[in-house]
Amino acid sequence: MRPFAAPHDIRPTLLALAVFAAFGGAGAQETPAQGSVSFGIGLVGGDRALFGQYNGLRTHRAVGLLGAEYDRHDGASGRSTQFRAAHLLGDTRELDFRWKKQGDWSFSAAYGEQVRHEPLSVSSGVDLSIARTHLGLGLAKILGARLRLDMSLKTENKDGSRLFGIGMSCPSAVAPGCRPTTGTETGWALLMLPEPIDANHSQVETRLSYAGDKLRLSGGYYGSFYRNAHGSLVPTVPATLNNPLGTPLPLSAGLHDILSQPVALPPDNQAHHLDIAGNYAFTPKTRLNFKLGIARALQSQDFTAAGLTGAPAGVADLGGRVDTRLAHLGLTSRPSAKLSLLAKLRYEDRDDRTPIAAYNVEDASTYTNRHLPSTRLRGQLQASYQFSADYRGTLGADRESIDRGVFTATSAVAGISALRQKTDETTVRAELRRRMNEDISGAIGIASSRRDGSNWLRNNSGLGVTEVPDPADPATGFSTAIFMPTLADRRRDTVKLSADWQPTDELALQLNAQRGRDSFDTPSAYGLRRAGMDQVGIDASYAWSSRWSVNGHIAHSEETLRQARPAAAETSFTNRSTSLGLGVTGKPVAKLDVGASLGLVDDKSVHRQTLDPTAPASDAALLAATGGLPDIVFRQTTLKLFGRYALDDRSALRLDLVHQRSKWTDWAWAYYGVPFVYSDGTVVSRQPFQIAGFIGLVYTISWR
Repeated sequence: MRPFAAPHDIRPTLLALAVFAAFGGAGAQETPAQGSVSFGIGLVGGDRALFGQYNGLRTHRAVGLLGAEYDRHDGASGRSTQFRAAHLLGDTRELDFRWKKQGDWSFSAAYGEQVRHEPLSVSSGVDLSIARTHLGLGLAKILGARLRLDMSLKTENKDGSRLFGIGMSCPSAVAPGCRPTTGTETGWALLMLPEPIDANHSQVETRLSYAGDKLRLSGGYYGSFYRNAHGSLVPTVPATLNNPLGTPLPLSAGLHDILSQPVALPPDNQAHHLDIAGNYAFTPKTRLNFKLGIARALQSQDFTAAGLTGAPAGVADLGGRVDTRLAHLGLTSRPSAKLSLLAKLRYEDRDDRTPIAAYNVEDASTYTNRHLPSTRLRGQLQASYQFSADYRGTLGADRESIDRGVFTATSAVAGISALRQKTDETTVRAELRRRMNEDISGAIGIASSRRDGSNWLRNNSGLGVTEVPDPADPATGFSTAIFMPTLADRRRDTVKLSADWQPTDELALQLNAQRGRDSFDTPSAYGLRRAGMDQVGIDASYAWSSRWSVNGHIAHSEETLRQARPAAAETSFTNRSTSLGLGVTGKPVAKLDVGASLGLVDDKSVHRQTLDPTAPASDAALLAATGGLPDIVFRQTTLKLFGRYALDDRSALRLDLVHQRSKWTDWAWAYYGVPFVYSDGTVVSRQPFQIAGFIGLVYTISWR
């Protein structure tokens, strides 16, 4: 049972609030209320798979436009009421109500809906969309000269289905009973299995705050509750499926039973967090801030009730429990007019207390689940000095240590070659800011970090781990190993540049640029070796008269990765993304406001592939025949125009026009024009070139 109201129960409550906002207590007001009502119609056309993904314009050719605003303030009593409503006739309606008495209490309520449509098309006709409905309530009360109480509730329902699937390739170490593909049967399958969604996530928070002359305290509780109406998904698998070449064949022995097993969906869970935080002013120039917190996360959904079988004997649920303890201290001081100091220390300990049980039994091998504890300690020191009226410098150092605890000896790890219990990272940084004159200022910052850690650990598949003092030793170390990037030794260097320039009252420019490089060092030549990120952006605004102004921005980023796997492809990945925006607003005549904006996005991902010398000849032949993976390209141009004409002092007409062109090519769903086909024949496709448009006309009447 869900703890809060369903969407159809929520809506009348907010409509009642809206009526109260408009009419309740009107006789007590001292200043006139003001508000407006807008209504009209919108028409949309073209291919809207991308255009209508989130805005509610995917499934309708015409949509009614209705919104309202209401504001009332009573200066004598300090009471005010605000109400906002938008898109009331569409799939993305929003309502917001605020009611307060200045210095005493406040109440707020918000309601909203959103629908996300899958931009891919499915031949089976399944509607892959997710509808979200959320409600938020907030209450604040001043309890005295120094005390304040805040409470809030947020709840969101999600309904629908999303793209999901299962697959299996035989033979496999986890399923030795199934046979590989032959000329008469298929031992490989990939099935589309839409995930049903019917879930609720609710969050409750309450906080009591105290404000003294030197001491400020705040204590609170936060709770998170997730409920899923679907515990598992049971596939219906036909006796015949297509093999990788598209030929229908009977399933190999054992494959049908493997694919027919229930698939666990996100389980019910909850979390509780208590904390106390505050700050204390020793002197007007020295202040201490602190926070202490404890949290507990729980997951105990019954396996049988969720439709899951095969649990260890006597185990009815996971019994998941993770306890977290947090402590934070921060000290800021300004010993002189030119010098500022900062020191921080943060400790976080996560204790995984989930019971250990044998969930994986494979022939003679038995494996349990794994505890995932961690202890993080992070410290920061920083000093800033004002050298002169134009120069200010900052030096800082950070240190972070992570201890992942003792590895669960009876568990096993797949997909990686080694583990590491501890890592330590040290960062030093510096920044120099200069104000060249009253019109231009800028800053340059550099940072460099180094991460290393304890000796690497070799997983022994259910028999614990073995420490490897010298991973490079050919006899006892790792030769063709893959190491997790988050555990590997890493060197990171970044440079940041920013500048603000306002040569005249009408023109303003801002520049931001960043360059970063990562270099990974592991006992193997494989895995992630290098990574980089470059970004640059310019924003500008110009008002050439009291009636006309223009603004624009351009940004470019480039991300690179270099990685390799033994006996497989070596990939050099590059993603380049450029965005451009240009807008203009003006008032050609007294009653007419106009505007236009143009947005461009160009995103391209390139996978350049070579082969490891140990790769098989078949891979070399495939790479030579195909040339490797095609580029992934996304380009979009959006033009928006609007005009608003004031019919009189109380009414106006607004016209909006939107034209969007998109290009989207992704080899994951269409390889050289051939759409993706699942083993049961379901085709997933998309339109690579899409053109969509919208026109809306709205009439607004207002009063004061």
